[in-house]
Amino acid sequence: MAKHNIPGAVRGTQDIFGEDQERFGHVVETFERVRRLYNFRRAELPVIEATSVFARSLGESTDVVSKEMYSFEDRGGDSITLRPEFTAGIARAYLTNGWRQFAPLKLATHGPLFRYERPQKGRYRQFHQIDAEIIGAAEPQADVELLVMADQLLEELSISEGVTLQLNTLGDSASRDAWRDALVAHFTAHRSDLSEDSQDRLERNPLRILDSKDPCDRPIADSAPDIDAFLTDEAGQFFEAVTAGLDAAGVSWTRNSRLVRGLDYYRHTAFEFVTDRLGAQGTVLGGGRYDGLIENLGGPHTPAVGWAAGIERLAMLVENAKALVLDIAVVAENRDREVEAMALTTHYRRAGYATELFASGSPRKRYDRAVKATPRFIVSLDIRDGENFAGVNAVSSDEDAQVQAILDEVVGA
Repeated sequence: MAKHNIPGAVRGTQDIFGEDQERFGHVVETFERVRRLYNFRRAELPVIEATSVFARSLGESTDVVSKEMYSFEDRGGDSITLRPEFTAGIARAYLTNGWRQFAPLKLATHGPLFRYERPQKGRYRQFHQIDAEIIGAAEPQADVELLVMADQLLEELSISEGVTLQLNTLGDSASRDAWRDALVAHFTAHRSDLSEDSQDRLERNPLRILDSKDPCDRPIADSAPDIDAFLTDEAGQFFEAVTAGLDAAGVSWTRNSRLVRGLDYYRHTAFEFVTDRLGAQGTVLGGGRYDGLIENLGGPHTPAVGWAAGIERLAMLVENAKALVLDIAVVAENRDREVEAMALTTHYRRAGYATELFASGSPRKRYDRAVKATPRFIVSLDIRDGENFAGVNAVSSDEDAQVQAILDEVVGA
């Protein structure tokens, strides 16, 4: 088939292989190790959900629901959506599976998400995230634990240099409502000078005007009132407890009073880990407290806090992911030794060695191919002078007696 007749990848998707996959896998493996250190339980969730899960959680007027979701009607006539984010699905699972009995519940997951938006550097229509949530914990130490966990993850990925934790509070319900009213009054007074997008947000989601990137919005947003003037005593104490916990844990942070989460169910802590190494879209991990989300789905009042990070964007910052290390190459340099070579390869793998068998193609070229694979050891099986030959050539300086012992056991010296 001619190459031009082969369908290409769908726009906004990617095939991940080689060095890119090694960095991607390194992010996932590091996340799995860190979440175990913090005793977060792993959850597997469906890629598809009823569209109402996201419409009720995120709100019909949000950009995600109105513009970015991949939704379709299945053969049964139900409206189904490819998940655009994890939190709503986790909240649905929490309610429908009886997970409330485990509260406070610490959950972690990762996998693909889908949003129809313009592909750009590090952002795809099918993308992948890691996600961590604590559901059923109202105390500020839950926020601290998640932030310390995120900070350690970035440290262990060796990408924390140049990454800044930006932190803000959105206050409790009373604080946020009063602040929102003040922002609406402020932006309404400057409505004609706002960008078209911000004029639309003024009706639907006025807090998001604060983080607008449009140059004509910035002077108006920068002069808007801060949340601090509207914080209740309880909200101020909550934020102080979060910052004190971060200080005690040695996690550096900076206040960004313009950092918001626009959805109405967000309360108290909002945060982003930001870098200048990825251009204008510098957020690599973000989250906040969403005490009203589960209520939006029809459940009881349930405090919760969480964060998510794009695996592709984290992987772009990883410089030295561990490449696949081959411990042993087993080479059948004679066709009559191929069965033994396969048996020997199986024994090495079951003993915990990463092993590759070289028993195809020209026997004369197999050893050279094994050398190019740069294993720690090369084990060669041949027939020389009419006698069976088996030998270990130590490519690594690390001698391993077990390699020779398994060789002796399986095929003899």
